[in-house]
Amino acid sequence: MNVLIIGGVAAGTKTAAKVKREDPQAKVTLITKSADVSYAGCGLPYYVGDVIHDKAELIVNTPESFSALTGVEVVTLTEAVAVDRASKQVHTKHVISGEEGAYAYDKLVIATGARPVTPPVDGVDLEGVYYMRTPQDAIAVREAVDSGSVKRAVVVGAGFIGLEVAENLAARGVMVSVIDMAPQILPGFDGEMAGYVENWLADHDIMCFTNTKLEAILGEGHVQKVKTGRRAMKADMVILSAGIRPNTEFLADTGIELWPNKTVKVNEYLQTNDADIYALGDCASVTNRITGKTAWSPMGSSANIEGRIAAQNICGAQIKYPGVLGTAVAKLPGLNVGRTGLNESDARAAGFDVVTALCVVDDKASYYPGFGSFTIKLIADGTTRRFLGLQVLGQGVVDKIVDIAVMAISMNATLSDMENLDFAYAPPFSTAIHPLSTAVNVLQNKIDGRMTSMTPAQYLDGEAEGYDVIDLGKSATIKKGTFVDLKDVKPGYDALPKDRPLLLVCTRGRRAYMSQVQLKASGYENTKVLEGGLSFNTVDEE
Repeated sequence: MNVLIIGGVAAGTKTAAKVKREDPQAKVTLITKSADVSYAGCGLPYYVGDVIHDKAELIVNTPESFSALTGVEVVTLTEAVAVDRASKQVHTKHVISGEEGAYAYDKLVIATGARPVTPPVDGVDLEGVYYMRTPQDAIAVREAVDSGSVKRAVVVGAGFIGLEVAENLAARGVMVSVIDMAPQILPGFDGEMAGYVENWLADHDIMCFTNTKLEAILGEGHVQKVKTGRRAMKADMVILSAGIRPNTEFLADTGIELWPNKTVKVNEYLQTNDADIYALGDCASVTNRITGKTAWSPMGSSANIEGRIAAQNICGAQIKYPGVLGTAVAKLPGLNVGRTGLNESDARAAGFDVVTALCVVDDKASYYPGFGSFTIKLIADGTTRRFLGLQVLGQGVVDKIVDIAVMAISMNATLSDMENLDFAYAPPFSTAIHPLSTAVNVLQNKIDGRMTSMTPAQYLDGEAEGYDVIDLGKSATIKKGTFVDLKDVKPGYDALPKDRPLLLVCTRGRRAYMSQVQLKASGYENTKVLEGGLSFNTVDEE
């Protein structure tokens, strides 16, 4: 069997290596336009920040080492320019010499990845404008920062890579601003969660400007300013991280089907409409595991899984790729963020009876040194109680919470399935009732009517207008609120007006919920707990 793979990095190299393990007799050839075959794309921001010190660590395998390790023939600096399906050949051109060639195949894998979007504005070719896609990009940015010439930087794009670059530049002492056309940072998160992170970043000297369009990059030979729809910003460096586009132009006129975003259409076995041609990684779209709808997941994790499955199918298996959940995590200044599954708006669009809960919980025993908190938002179907999605913020290991959620969603778990799981506990690692279990309990209480609450999103939308704010913190905090000591709220309590709607607010939400239980028993029928309390919400004092 002659297997030809176009593209390296994650998807291509994983497929090539796995094919050789499944069928050592197979002839596997990998051609790539780059001089590199495998590099740590997700690690690039951390080289900029000098977290990864040696640029050699960015190269996972050289062409020589990969070939020696796997038995795959690696051909670098060779671009695929056309696919002839009738003769089963890929036509190529050497990127330096221009020499043309052709490679035959029995099975073809398209793993050509994607490239950064170049905004259609003046100044993108100025010195001081960079991308963050290849090791060469990260090396160039790091060298500029090391030179001491970069005092201010503007990052265009507030997705995960853009914010990670911003964090690492800020850690090097660079003043950083982030701009994005979208109405929020962190695509895939719900608005109130993204808004919290945006405020957090501002407190850590990274200013984000959403709903802000890049209009031009200005300078005489070198970047000096960035012109936006709002204002001009001084800049010594611009990082363009405004999205990516799949490298699929060479497939024009081949009959291989593409989606409107130019990613390759594949079936559940990762085959194109030509059964002998597979596509995977950043150049292909797959499906969402929950909805079954088309999803683009340009992530190294997805690429590796897809490569492994495609390789087995090439070698005769029939393994279905179950789809993606949009899982992602990122490290920001003093705060880690993660998500998986459907967010609230997507769940509503998919037709679910959406119910959510947000809670702030300890990430480990509160008496253990270094404890912090998790802010967890859960999304579920209120009718079936099917668990649909999670977003989490915190100083600790948010990936642990995300990964548990991934497993639960993938197993079609309901909230009841997740309620009493035997999670690991010791004070250095967790709380006696696991943080995720606490969040599940909160959402269950909400669905069952034991807790009546107002979400942060509802509060931001003004739904608290007309409510009396009841301050249930350990001490009075809200100037225009009425302070109530929790220990005084017992059955028969009548110190608050029963004909007024009451918004119960404490530090996190727990004391407010405890008071609501007692108030309900005392005849108060119009109370709501503010989810997340003052830890997440800013309650107006005026």
